[in-house]
Amino acid sequence: RLEGRLQVLEDAEAIRNLKAHYAALCDRRYDADGIAALFTEDALWESPGLGRFEGREAIRNFFRGASAIFSFAIHYSLNGQIDIEGDTARARWYLFMPCTVASGNRAMWRASIDHETYARVSGTWMFRHKRSEPLMNVPFETGWAQARFA
Repeated sequence: RLEGRLQVLEDAEAIRNLKAHYAALCDRRYDADGIAALFTEDALWESPGLGRFEGREAIRNFFRGASAIFSFAIHYSLNGQIDIEGDTARARWYLFMPCTVASGNRAMWRASIDHETYARVSGTWMFRHKRSEPLMNVPFETGWAQARFA
């Protein structure tokens, strides 16, 4: 049915925009309030090495300190694969993130796969679970040829 097919396309586009908005808020020195507003009340955000944060307030508190971890970052979210199932969805994205680690003012290459689930809440798509699977984290100068994790 055409209506259903159109709804899936609109939902996927809304999720792409949600993901882009998240990246933009991260790249603007981690706007904690803006980022937290993109997550459901019971959301889970987790990334090895950075932590596991349950609930919107825990996510907000983590992002309040994120620019003390990364003083500069560009979040490139690539190759999104989005599956819509009514008012829930899941996606898999590649993240490529050139950044500066604040400690030591060190330029780094980071890459991971983001595994995400979403929920439509009062007509708006929100993150429900965001889990990062690290692929590399290496100094800019040395790159990833010798080792993918510094």
